[in-house]
Amino acid sequence: MADIDWREFIHSDPEVLLGKPVVKGTRLSVEFILGLFAEGWTEQQVLENYPTLTKESIRAVFAFAKECMAEESLYAIPSETI
Repeated sequence: MADIDWREFIHSDPEVLLGKPVVKGTRLSVEFILGLFAEGWTEQQVLENYPTLTKESIRAVFAFAKECMAEESLYAIPSETI
């Protein structure tokens, strides 16, 4: 599967959701969409409930998140023993 250019689908506008990255043409933030998947929603459920989204725009959300994470420094957090 070819890489997707998230810039075609994701943008930020200070007038929309305080500048949070959103899917173009919607008020659905990247954070919100990732949250749906984190809660266990399937791609089909997301597409059925938010018909303005496409499979490509969902892929762009993940591509955007991947690029953001690649630019972050992550540190190991010791696990607690119970």
